[in-house]
Amino acid sequence: MTTIDFIVFRSHLPVKNVKNTVQLLAEGATIPFISRYRKEITGDLDEVQIGEILKFKTEYEELKKRKATVLKAISEQDALTPELEKKIKSAADLSRLEDLYLPYKKKRKTKADIARELGLEPLAKILMAQNSENIEAVAQKYTGKELLSAKAALQGAKDIAAEWINEHEGVRNQLRKLFQKQAEIISKEVKKKIEEENAQKYRNYFDWKESLNKIPSHRLLAILRAEKEGFVRVKVEVEKEDALQIIDQFILKGAKTSCTPLVEEAINDAYKRFLHPALSNEAMASAKEKADEGAIQVFADNLRQLLLAPPLGSKRILALDPGFKSGCKLVCLDEQGNLQHNETIYPHPPQKEVAMASKKVKSLVNAYNIEAIAIGNGTASRETEFFIKKIHFDRDVQVFMVNEAGASVYSASKIARAEFPTFDVTVRGAVSIGRRLADPLAELVKIDPKAIGVGQYQHDVDQAKLKNELDRVVESCVNSIGVNLNTASAPLLSYVSGIGPALAENIINFRSEKGEFSSRKELLKVPRLGAKAFEQAAGFLRVPISENLLDNSAVHPESYGVVEKMATDLKVDLKEIIGNKALISKITPENYISETIGLPTINDILHELEKPGVDPRKSAKVFEFDPNVKSIKDLNPGMKLPGIVNNITNFGCFVDIGIKESGLVHISKLANEFVSDVNSVVKLHQHVQVRVMEVDEQRKRIQLSMID
Repeated sequence: MTTIDFIVFRSHLPVKNVKNTVQLLAEGATIPFISRYRKEITGDLDEVQIGEILKFKTEYEELKKRKATVLKAISEQDALTPELEKKIKSAADLSRLEDLYLPYKKKRKTKADIARELGLEPLAKILMAQNSENIEAVAQKYTGKELLSAKAALQGAKDIAAEWINEHEGVRNQLRKLFQKQAEIISKEVKKKIEEENAQKYRNYFDWKESLNKIPSHRLLAILRAEKEGFVRVKVEVEKEDALQIIDQFILKGAKTSCTPLVEEAINDAYKRFLHPALSNEAMASAKEKADEGAIQVFADNLRQLLLAPPLGSKRILALDPGFKSGCKLVCLDEQGNLQHNETIYPHPPQKEVAMASKKVKSLVNAYNIEAIAIGNGTASRETEFFIKKIHFDRDVQVFMVNEAGASVYSASKIARAEFPTFDVTVRGAVSIGRRLADPLAELVKIDPKAIGVGQYQHDVDQAKLKNELDRVVESCVNSIGVNLNTASAPLLSYVSGIGPALAENIINFRSEKGEFSSRKELLKVPRLGAKAFEQAAGFLRVPISENLLDNSAVHPESYGVVEKMATDLKVDLKEIIGNKALISKITPENYISETIGLPTINDILHELEKPGVDPRKSAKVFEFDPNVKSIKDLNPGMKLPGIVNNITNFGCFVDIGIKESGLVHISKLANEFVSDVNSVVKLHQHVQVRVMEVDEQRKRIQLSMID
């Protein structure tokens, strides 16, 4: 099986498309570049499909590497037959490969090994043949100094037989299917720990049983976390009789002899000691992997929505990081997000310097021509919002609540220290809040996605897979929007196709020394940025000040010639085409198809020419919580409240209603009809109306409904 065969088998994509995509990946092309600028070659595959190809390519390479290790290990034992070698090379997955390797795998000395050393393997073969009418008499011949009885000899033979049964390929395959179909996860409480306070959130799982094949990912991860914390014990079970019946069909011969009861004992022993533990662990690992994928996908979807949240744009912003005793840290930012001023005000108890704080805010709004105020949604956020809205400004100033999750992580990071070496973490945190309002994507790329707070059991899933997927999402979002080459930070540039951290720093250093880039072509002067990196990156970078207007669009430089020919054919200057729908409508796409550029790329170019460089994200909107709700004590069942969706899971969404605790809208309460996918009803940061269903003040849990 070749790489292409394996990927086609797993992805169900056309062979030609897979082959061409694998070739592009091998040449160093990135997923965003391939999906945007190589549609003709891939058959118009999207980012998700290309990502799948890359994933299966990696899986195949890992399988191939493992096969080489297995073949070498068996060969060194002089046990590799042509038939076994063929089976190993054709194995399509790791489970099949490991089953083939099991009899040859080096392991600790077992009961079967001891029995073999005592010369009992011939007796075990006679036992498994099951045609002896007096197996005890046969066993008597194997007794001696170390084996004092036929019973002891037969026990050794059974130990060897149990190992053979465990290594039987057909047995393992059929039992694996049984576990896949029938396995149940069972959890029981650890009695000595159930009274602990932290145990109460897991009380639903103190006596729980559910199909492992059907259990939702969030529930499996919750049960496994409860087990990890010592509150429950977990096991995976199938009907033992069904399992033994499968083994019997492979091992037991037709007619009963004196060997039959002993072989049945070996079957029971093999199942109890080897097969059940191994296959239950395998089933759990498979379910956990599936749950991880579900949780990672939830996190990825949420992260994408968060990164692509509506930006306010280039505005002068006053940002506040609220607090009580320590005061509210205040910063003023210009249109580019540069820090102009910072100080601390104390409008809340214990100082409660309301008049002084009001006067200060009003004067700063005037002095720095502030257009919007951003308030972090942490401690004292509602109180700070009430305080700000009581101030009578001389101009129209919009007030926004900004999700500050991860701001503290950023403020203590190496990136923040490099940006603001002379300021402390409180100033950096306030700056981050203000910049998030202006452009969430540009600011959030500086923070580890796991610190942003939109995941579901993110600490319980495979961390390497989580990081890979989140990095892919960030890369996808950055490249889908495009990046201003002259204002982008190093972290933002590092996610641009073909650039990475090292080249991002080189670009920043070049910009600092030489000044702003005047064109895309000037990128080639950056140290270590060669033709390949330019090819991958150029289409995703914007240069608004360039004389060539295409440098501020998603049209790739390799296609500039096509646009120039369009202008020539229309007998107009290139500048006249851009943004002119009437002229663009006169262009016949088919006239510009060539060996290198097909219809999908031509259509992309025409679409981009209509609105070059326009940010596809919507604009940020002001939102107001119910002013009468300030804490969980103010909530009563039946109340209708405005809210903002701040996290999405497989079982529902969490809604910020303006207090410390977010409320849960269970998936069954999202709409009047059945909902299978939460994302089909709500999106992150969506403004919604909810009704309070239930309030558990002691456990700080709020149940909400969106059903009218």
